[in-house]
Formats: sequence, structure tokens, C-alpha cells
Amino acid sequence: MNNFRKHLIFSIIILAATFSMTGCSAAGGQRIVRIGHNQSVNHPTHTALVAFQNYINEKLGDRYSVEVYPSELLGSQTDMVQLTQTGAIDFCIASNAILETFSQDYEIFNLPYLFASSEAYHQVMDDPKITEPIFDSTEKAGFRAVTWLDAGTRNFYTVNKPIESPADLKGLKIRVQQSPTNVEMMRLLGGSAAPMGFGEVYTALQSHIIDGAENNEMALTDNGHGDVCKYYSYDMHQMVPDILIANDAFLNGLSQEELDIFQEGFRLVNQVQREAWVEAVENARDRARNQQGVQFLYPDQEPFVEACRPLHKSILQNNPGLKDIYNAIQTYNAIYPAQRDSD
Repeated sequence: MNNFRKHLIFSIIILAATFSMTGCSAAGGQRIVRIGHNQSVNHPTHTALVAFQNYINEKLGDRYSVEVYPSELLGSQTDMVQLTQTGAIDFCIASNAILETFSQDYEIFNLPYLFASSEAYHQVMDDPKITEPIFDSTEKAGFRAVTWLDAGTRNFYTVNKPIESPADLKGLKIRVQQSPTNVEMMRLLGGSAAPMGFGEVYTALQSHIIDGAENNEMALTDNGHGDVCKYYSYDMHQMVPDILIANDAFLNGLSQEELDIFQEGFRLVNQVQREAWVEAVENARDRARNQQGVQFLYPDQEPFVEACRPLHKSILQNNPGLKDIYNAIQTYNAIYPAQRDSD
């Protein structure tokens, strides 16, 4: 993290401590609400958070002023989750992988090949009977999830070697998100996991510290990974949501009227982000193919699924409380089976 970011984070922590004692964050009693995320200003996540910012400022501008900090200005996702946990900032976008370290319940969404299709994934994430117990499971840690964002499907992309079967991953060092589940997934698939923050990936690819990574199509274009990696393989190993988390004390301090408005704002974040995501993925695929020279591959998914099946069994054995949720997901999978895209 550069000195500017360190200074900014330190300043926000000091400001938050000061304002927690005075009860306000701006002149005239207006409370500043800070939101951090790790994407660029062109990303659907930022578009959605700006819509939230405008909505809250319009509805509650006499009491609150929302500020959105993109591009890891407040540090890595891990830094931002910790800042949200302590109340130094009020909201941040967190990857499901990071939240797994705070609550084992989030392991379920990190399971590779959990969802049969995008339709099944969306139906599950929109079902409060499934998501609410998981979203509330981090309250003791000082924060809770308030909505989810579509991060598409995660697939392998590599610098020099196309991935068309698990055997192609042997000997390759692949960046994964920082979670035990993802590290074990790579072991089962025969590759070597290289957990690291998202902001470090481009340099690691460029300098050949790693051979590839796994993420959605936006990483190719919005983060420049397609300038280095020329093969993108749709094994579709994960459909993992990004999560908007909120400091629990902040939410509990809202009046019922304010909470109702914020909750409507959370629904707006979900709606705007998901609509923007569809167009953004189409644009990313077009740009990656025609401007960056990325080749899209569609390997047989079944060998990947079989290799990762032991991980499903071990997670459910170690966390029996997830079995009902897992079974509910399988019901949606039966209703919305796989439909593979191709060029």
C-alpha cells in the first residue's frame, strides 16, 4: 500500500474516533457516511454505489452526506472490512472469500461448482430464507451484510497456457482470493494457489510471479489483466457474490425512518449493479477479444466438477449447519439447470 493510502486510512481512523465522541461528522450536524470498494470508477459496483449516494443524499441530505471511495483508496478489501468492523468507515464492498474468515457460513458460496447456472445463482441470492441467516452471521464481529452484488462467473485465465482440463493447471501458480476454500480448490485441481490482494495481481502477472488468475471478464479489461493473459477458459468454477457490508453500530443508530430509507438504498444498489453488470460483461468480452487479443475457451466442465467434489463433502462434514442451505441450492439447481454459452 502506498504512503498516500496509508495516510488516508490513518486520517479516517482518527476522524472516526473524533466524530464518535462528538456525534457528527460535518458542519451543521451532517453525518458523513463513508463507503469503500476496490473497483474503478467505470465498474458497475461504483455505478451502483453512486446511485446509492445520490439517493441517500437526496432523501436525508440534511442529516447525512455519503462519500464513495473507489479503487482501494481506503486500502485493500481486507483493510476496508477491518475499518468497517471498527466503525472507522461505515460500509464497504467485501468479497465472499474475505467474509469466510469471519463466519464459516460464507463457506457455502465459495464452494466451486455450487450453482448449476447463473439463473440458479440469482434465485438463491434473492431468496432471503437462504441469505439472511448468512448475512446476519457476522453481527458479533461488528458488521452485517445488507445486500449482494453480481460478480458473474469466475474462470481461469493464463498468460501462456490455455486451460482446457484440470491437467493443464499442473505446475501453474494461479492467484486466488484469500480463503482456505479457494486454496483447497486449486490443490484439488492440480494447480498451485497464490492467495493475494486483487490490487497486486496485475504486477504479479506482468512480472511472471504467477502464471494466471481466476476472475470474471471485467478483470481482463477494467483491470488490464487481458493485456498480459491471452487465454480465458470458461470452466465456471465459482459464482461468488460480492457483499455490501455495514457497520452494525451505524445501522443500529438509525431511526426507523432513516433505516427504511437506507434499506431502500440497499435495494437500489442491487438493482443498478445487476443491470449495469450485464452490459459491462458484454463490453468486456468484446474489448478483450478485439482489442487485447484474448482467446475465449469452453472446456468440458465435468472433469473440473469431479475433481472438486471432495471439497463439497468436507465442507458439509465440518459445518453440518450448512446442509439445509446446500440442499435448498440443489433444489434451485434442478429447476434452473446448466446452459453453456459459446462463441
